[in-house]
Amino acid sequence: MLVSVVLKVRNEEHCISDALDSLVVQEGPLEIIIVDGSSTDRTREIVKGYQQIFDFIHLYKAGRNRAESLNHGLERAKGDIIALTDGDCIANPYWLKEMRRSIVEDGHDLVAGRSISLGLRAWEELARVELYNQGFDCSWPGCNIAYRREVYEKVGDVDPWFITAEDIDYNIRATDAGFTLHHNHNAIIYNRTRNTVYGFINQAFWNGAGRKQLNIKYEGRLWKKYNPINMLTERKMTFWYMVRIGFAGMGYIGYKYFGAKKSIQ
Repeated sequence: MLVSVVLKVRNEEHCISDALDSLVVQEGPLEIIIVDGSSTDRTREIVKGYQQIFDFIHLYKAGRNRAESLNHGLERAKGDIIALTDGDCIANPYWLKEMRRSIVEDGHDLVAGRSISLGLRAWEELARVELYNQGFDCSWPGCNIAYRREVYEKVGDVDPWFITAEDIDYNIRATDAGFTLHHNHNAIIYNRTRNTVYGFINQAFWNGAGRKQLNIKYEGRLWKKYNPINMLTERKMTFWYMVRIGFAGMGYIGYKYFGAKKSIQ
């Protein structure tokens, strides 16, 4: 069963070789679709070098933002299974084998793998803020997820309105459509954390803005699914956790007053 691995990338010259080295050894058959969002570094040159060796690597240049780049890749995917990761990630050698097993043998519609952070230890250990819909945790990151083609055919493209959280939105739409979302602990992707304090707080800020976008799109019905008390009591209260929560809150409030509004379709 063909798996289409789709990556949206931009300025990943320092990471893309590691990503591709980890993907070309995955269990086939597979195709690797890379959509470059106008990189200004050597990302495309590096990918073209891999294309000369592996004919199942396809490179495109498209998209003004993350979602548009991803949609360009999804529209060109030919696989019965579509798997997503990013240009700064490294896949465990058995990543696609585990994804196939969960979908083909176990019968799941969407499968989220385990993402292990690489970087500053204090940032590696930070917990996610889960968001449940239809009984499924929809907050698994889009750098480690796979789904049947039927999911894409029914749910459609990623919503390009989102700054971030487009992956959470897609999981919500899929579970609203009746699909199941399973977590496979053995489908492992190693995901690099930001390497500067500015990068860390900038990511937290825009992740908070993305959560506000979710609340806008779904007209507040997701808010009751958050548990602010648990966010502050059931997680390890480290300095960096509080910094992340603080800047995420600033992003949430900032988008509330200054962001573009949108209602659910």
